[in-house]
Amino acid sequence: MEQKIIIADDHPLFRAALQAALRQGLQNPEIHEAGSIAALQNLLEQIPSPDLILLDLHMPGAHGLSGLIFLRGQYPEVPVVVVSAMEDTQVIQKAMQHGANGFIPKSSPLDVLKDAVVQVLDGENWLPEGVSDMGDLQANSDIEQKLASLTPQQFRVLGMISEGLLNKQIAYELEVSEATIKAHVTAIFKKMSVRNRTQAVIALKELEIEAPSNHPPAL
Repeated sequence: MEQKIIIADDHPLFRAALQAALRQGLQNPEIHEAGSIAALQNLLEQIPSPDLILLDLHMPGAHGLSGLIFLRGQYPEVPVVVVSAMEDTQVIQKAMQHGANGFIPKSSPLDVLKDAVVQVLDGENWLPEGVSDMGDLQANSDIEQKLASLTPQQFRVLGMISEGLLNKQIAYELEVSEATIKAHVTAIFKKMSVRNRTQAVIALKELEIEAPSNHPPAL
């Protein structure tokens, strides 16, 4: 049985490196790629139950841990492994607290990445050597619960709001009416307990993680 794996990363060269590692460690995996959170959402509408998602924290549409929190809220049964250029212990622990099944630094050798993926597919968590397993800690922050309550379309709209798009522009991008977007915005404000766009963006920024100054070379 082919294992369905989604690679969500905006760097084509790194996606290719991940593909190579997966094909070495697994037998004929079915691999899909997404270069943004929007593309990932579209993929999940077609493949709602992949065996694994490999997620970069810094890609278009992602705001730090928001992408991970959304996935945990909407697809709780799907294992998610963060693959990131960030190697700070606090970032790793936060990702695990928010429901990640593993955290693989992008600087990891191909063999390490391959072994990590196999271990997670076997139902275990995987962390870099020297980092303690924070799986027992649960992050139940206010913003996390609110973000997890958003529907996939509301999450899309919130991401576009954070990028400064107006309702008319969002409607055009999503190919729906402006009235539909207004209804989504009203629902988002209610779920997030905010009154306007500025407050919504500020709330989302609580989940931001400073991007690494430079990404390591592809594996």
